[in-house]
Amino acid sequence: MPPHERKAPPGRRMLALPTVCPCEAIAPGTLLASLVALVAEVARHNAAALPVLRRGAGEALRIARVLLAFLEEVREASASAPLPDASVLGLSELHVAMQKLRFLLADCSRRGARLWVLMNADLVVSELRVVLCSVATAMDVLPADVAGASVEAGELARLLSQQAWRAPVWPDADDGRATRSVRSMLALFTSSATPHAEDARMVLGRVGITSWCDCAEEVAFLEAELLDRLEDGRENDNDLVLISGLMAFLVYCRVVLFDCVDAEKADAAAPGPRPAASCAAWTSQEALQCPISLELMTDPVTVATGQTYDRTSIKRWIKSGCRTCPVTGERLRSAQFVPNVAVRGIVEQLLLANGTLLHEQQSSKHRCAVDKTASAFGPAAAGGVRLAVAFLIAGLARGTLEEQKKATHEVRKLAKRNVYHRACLVEADAVPWLLHLLSSTDASVQDNAIASLLNLSKHAAGRRALVEAGGLGLIVDAVNVAAKVEARQNAAAILFYLSPNSEYCQEIGRIPEAIPTLVHLMREGTYRGRKNALVSLHGVLHGASSIGKAVTAGAVGVLANLLSGDREDLANDSVALLARIAEQPAGATAILASSELVTSLVDFLGASASRSGKDHCVALLASLCRHGGDKVVTVMGKMTGLMPALYALVADGSPVANKKARWLINEIHRVYEQRQPLPVAPPAGDRVIRV
Repeated sequence: MPPHERKAPPGRRMLALPTVCPCEAIAPGTLLASLVALVAEVARHNAAALPVLRRGAGEALRIARVLLAFLEEVREASASAPLPDASVLGLSELHVAMQKLRFLLADCSRRGARLWVLMNADLVVSELRVVLCSVATAMDVLPADVAGASVEAGELARLLSQQAWRAPVWPDADDGRATRSVRSMLALFTSSATPHAEDARMVLGRVGITSWCDCAEEVAFLEAELLDRLEDGRENDNDLVLISGLMAFLVYCRVVLFDCVDAEKADAAAPGPRPAASCAAWTSQEALQCPISLELMTDPVTVATGQTYDRTSIKRWIKSGCRTCPVTGERLRSAQFVPNVAVRGIVEQLLLANGTLLHEQQSSKHRCAVDKTASAFGPAAAGGVRLAVAFLIAGLARGTLEEQKKATHEVRKLAKRNVYHRACLVEADAVPWLLHLLSSTDASVQDNAIASLLNLSKHAAGRRALVEAGGLGLIVDAVNVAAKVEARQNAAAILFYLSPNSEYCQEIGRIPEAIPTLVHLMREGTYRGRKNALVSLHGVLHGASSIGKAVTAGAVGVLANLLSGDREDLANDSVALLARIAEQPAGATAILASSELVTSLVDFLGASASRSGKDHCVALLASLCRHGGDKVVTVMGKMTGLMPALYALVADGSPVANKKARWLINEIHRVYEQRQPLPVAPPAGDRVIRV
């Protein structure tokens, strides 16, 4: 990958410059070799390819190339005369300075962060000056026999010291004009005024944003920065107002200035199926779980004791006041973490083998942060988003087919991970127009409309608007007849978000096709479709009527098949849904009709590693005994694996599981004692011989 396209290392925050100072005991020759390689890597950057700060970066690169020539002269001279130990100090300072310069150049050229770097040009210039001053200082402390190792080395050393001290590192004039234009347009957003399109195009052109996809990359970067800060509890961070304002500016530009989505680039950038990566057969998912959260470590870091944790979990651990290693109990000498690249690579391979991308897994960590986006951070962000939403609603309502394609796609992206964006879309009456587009003959319009409704259904006002607009029947139809498989899955997920409301559940239950449709998706759908159907049915099935419809539709047989499948999460969800069905006598009767299913449930109780799965399973068995009577209790009492599993729950189960397990044990003992024959009294006058 060319230097100007490299991404920041995982775990390093943008414009943060972590460095590793070489060990004091390092051999001067080893340090020199490492420094030459580092400077050569820095010198390969091309300042002309940078979107901003070309002049300042060019000065820094020119000095880095002079430094490289000097170091090569020193290396040649050291072949005959080894470097003195006194040179370690100066070479170490140069090494640290070049590490910082490498990070700065990588950040300035990072795709997706161009506008952010532009708005932080003064900070970047300040850091460049510090780096160059460090280079000049390091040259001054190098021993004379090193700096003057040869005639050429001496001349280069003097030139390097003079130029590093005096290098004219300033923000480019064009960068300054672009920055002022951005702030001017943000001020217009504050008053709900529309900026001039040419001004916006000038700014985008300055930083090299020339397409819809480029704009989308910038928005994605800023959104990640925003959510990372919120995840860390930095709601009062001064940068949040600027980040949100820039996001609104870029969203407005993406919506208004670009007529169509770059189909090829967007498809390449979008998450989708990838070839399964080879993952070592010995890799155990349990070994890749964080010891604190017991979840897969998507951002593994190693602490001072050598133990590896997920970054978010160990940060919370230390922030709570704990200063010891959770595994070893040793006191942590430092709160710094080192990214564990090896573990991260194994996790990424494991996820790819299961058809999941690492950034998709990481996005789930931002769920708590998304909840903190209910209000806009600043009036500029609020005004810019509202202007963009108004433009989108016009496209949904009156646009051509191509305009509707783009509008639905934009709404889908806008509502994905921002509560305030969802609220703006609902207030602008996006829901009725999206429901209208469910009948579109274009599969992509229909798909994006359903996905948009799914994102809006995560907002209480969005759910209310969907029901009030009479959209429940349309959503159920979409589960059945949507053109794309993904659209049918998303439609089922909408029903899940509606299910916590009892009134909405009753409305869904009154639709004749609703429950049979979900059962059909559970039977015939893909993995994700089955997952969505399971959780949606669990929410919808309340009361005898809805459970009776599920039994009639064949839900019990489908769940029995999923229980015996190879997906542990689907098996857990199946047990939870069976427990819901068994709450009614008709459901319990349907489950008891299959002796193989009851045996499978007992086996599941003993073998499952899921705490929630065990809770649902023991509740299910208790419901079967309660509705089936002593006959069922007798049959279960004869199952060899049940009693050990129940006693294990009594010893180490949740409070609810403990209570259910005790009740089952008592019932089994009660029935067993009732079936024992009473002792017969000996006839009168007979002698009783006691042993």
